[in-house]
Amino acid sequence: MSKNILLFGGTGRTGLHIAKLLSNRGDNVTAVARPSTDKTKLIETGSKVFSGNPLNEEDINNVFDESSFDAVISSLGHRRGEPEPRADLVGMKMIIDAAKSRSIKRLLMITMIGAGDSIQVVSDKVIEFLGVPIKAKTEAEEYLKNSELDFTILRPGGLNDGPESGTGEMHEECIMGVISTADLAQLTLKCLDNDSSIGKTYHTIDPEIKEVAPLQRGENLPLKK
Repeated sequence: MSKNILLFGGTGRTGLHIAKLLSNRGDNVTAVARPSTDKTKLIETGSKVFSGNPLNEEDINNVFDESSFDAVISSLGHRRGEPEPRADLVGMKMIIDAAKSRSIKRLLMITMIGAGDSIQVVSDKVIEFLGVPIKAKTEAEEYLKNSELDFTILRPGGLNDGPESGTGEMHEECIMGVISTADLAQLTLKCLDNDSSIGKTYHTIDPEIKEVAPLQRGENLPLKK
């Protein structure tokens, strides 16, 4: 049976893969994209695209009222150089509240290695450059965990845009590694389809990828992603 899925972050690297996978298997996807964002690739996935700002409470409520959704997936991030507030914190809190108020129980959120207890496996360089997003995503995770929703959190480490390998893995123990956005999307759907993932936080890696995430190698953050 097809599902009605509400997707935030659908124009991002991982979000586009998620939208395409869901649509290809017959699910109905409503994807939220900022008004100023190029939505061409997202439209090509077959998703219904809703133009809205994840930091605008009215936009969030309007998209939630578009349909009766079975689940919400968020891969929201904060665009480098954008002013506060952060979509991956303030926006996520509004999304969580909107889901809860409409009795939508299932919510999957993609954050990052370094959030919460996984701070122990990242390097000092990661904390130096990504301390602010780590703190924001940690707070968003805690807000979700305390929401009484049926949550799953996925924490990728380094991400690359390589092809889907099918060798991505999820671990409950904190572990650092690299995974492609395509395989991260596959793991997200695996969690969506498996109720045993409810209440779990997973660290996602591909053991076949031998490269080390740039910040783990001690390199500076790239100027543009």
